[in-house]
Parts: sequence; C-alpha cells; structure tokens
Amino acid sequence: MAMIYALLAQLVQMTVILALSPLLTGLVRKVKARLQRRRGASLIQPYRDLLRLFGKETLVAENASWLFRAAPYFIFAASWVAAALIPTYAANLMFSWSGDLIAITALLGSARFALALAGMDIGTSFGGIGSSREMMISSLAEPAMLMIVFTVALVAGSTQLSTIAEFMLNGTVGLRVSLAMGLVALLIVAIAENGRIPVDNPATHLELTMVHEAMVLEYSGHHLALIELAASLKLMLYLSMIACVFSPMGMASGPGVPLNDAIGFGAWLVKMTIGGIGLAVAETAVAKMRVFRVPNFLGAALMLGLLGVLLLFVSRGM
Repeated sequence: MAMIYALLAQLVQMTVILALSPLLTGLVRKVKARLQRRRGASLIQPYRDLLRLFGKETLVAENASWLFRAAPYFIFAASWVAAALIPTYAANLMFSWSGDLIAITALLGSARFALALAGMDIGTSFGGIGSSREMMISSLAEPAMLMIVFTVALVAGSTQLSTIAEFMLNGTVGLRVSLAMGLVALLIVAIAENGRIPVDNPATHLELTMVHEAMVLEYSGHHLALIELAASLKLMLYLSMIACVFSPMGMASGPGVPLNDAIGFGAWLVKMTIGGIGLAVAETAVAKMRVFRVPNFLGAALMLGLLGVLLLFVSRGM
C-alpha cells in the first residue's frame, strides 16, 4: 500500500507541474497588464492558446530536416522531466534519488542545445541570430549555475534536492553570506534562462531584440504548442527550484501523511503565486537591456557564485 501511495504521489507531482505551468504564465501576464493599467487577458488564456495551436495544421518548411520535426518533442520531454524532478509539495518522492541539480542542469542544457539547432536548421537569418544569442547567454548561464550548485552542495553536503530541502528545514543553517550570493545568482540565471526582461522580452517579435522567439518563428501547430508548453514548464521549474532550495518551509518531509501533503501543496501554491507576482513586478519596473550588456549581467551571477564557493572554502579552512 505504501508503494502505491508513493507512486501516486509522484504521478500527482508530474501532473500538477504540467497542468499548472500555463496558469503561472497567465498569472505573470495578468499582473503585468494590471500594473500597466490594462485589463489584460484571462488567467486561463495560455490554455486557450495551447488548445488552438494543437488544433491547427502544422506547416514545415521544405528544407526542414528530421531534427526540426523532432526537436519540439525532445525539448518538451526534457523540460517536463527536469521540472518533475524538483520537489514541490513533498520531499523524498519515489524518484527523488534522481532529482540532482547537476542532472537537471544537464537536461536543461540538452533542451537548449536542441532548440538552438532547430533554429538554425531552416537557414533563416532570424533563426541564426536567435541561436547565436542563445548560445552566448548559455555560455555564461551554465557556468554560473554550476557555481550555484557547488555553493549549495558545500553547505548541504549533497546535490540532491530532497536532501538539500531537508537540510534547510532543520534550522541549523543560519544566515550565510554564501547562500545569499547563491540566491541572487540563481535569480539572475533564472531570468536569463527563461528569456525574461531585462535579458529578453517574450512579448515582442522585433528582430533586433529577439532571442527565444527568433528560434521558434518557423514553428506552427502542435510543434509550437509543445515549445510554448516547455517554456512554461521551465519558468515553473526555476521558481520551484528557488522555493525548494532557499524557502522549503511548509514542504512535507515525505509522502504518506495526507494532511502534511495538503499543507505542503498549499504552501507550494502560495510560493508559486508570490514568485509569479514578484516576476511581473520586476519586469514592469525595469527596461530591457541591450544585447551586448547581457554578458555583464550574467557575469555578475558567475562572480557571485564563484565568491560563494570561495567564501565557503575560506571559512572551512580557518
């Protein structure tokens, strides 16, 4: 019976992540619209957009290879698996042993690589521009992410997210400058990886500023729907990761007690709501930066992660 409940708990997490990720995107858009004194679209508009795209015919360029057709499925699968490995309402789920920060970073890097290849496959100028900019961003975002992983792993003694969450919950961590640096660095990386302002503007299609949108201009139908759903999953992944590592309050220690699971689920929903509103407020308060300033922005995350690791080594050596 315990095995069945553990399996159901894991399936619930995978289903909830997939079902609520478009709602998080709709929340961010709605809050931004209200802050700009606009009515904005409904919270469920992303679901309508996905249904409309899944019902449309998929058009593919004549010179598109198998890579262009297969990339959306791989990107969606990698993003869903990576998001499902993040502990949400409870730690120590059935597949929590595979919820490793390095493995999640590798899955996201593989999805990004496939998207960049698909953007260049057709041979359009927009796709090439978007892919080159995406690789420029990833060349700094991935090392910064690894420095953040090392910082958290040195404090918690593990790169497994369930172990990190339990370590943060035991109350013996205290205030650490290295963790504060890691949090700021992770926020910067999350903004860059999701193509949000000030790195990229997901609501524009200007050829001089596009990054993510430039790579998916040639997609349509269910291919575009899978890519858009993967983008929503990626946004929820980073917010869940930040909540799991730096704010695991309310998370159940493991599945098995329905009351604790319900409390953990409610706490996770509150964290996602706060994260979505905070992202919308931040995007409204700042302007998009020039593309050539993005390396300086991500370089700050890399330096903060590196300083966090160095501070931990120095403090342990003293």
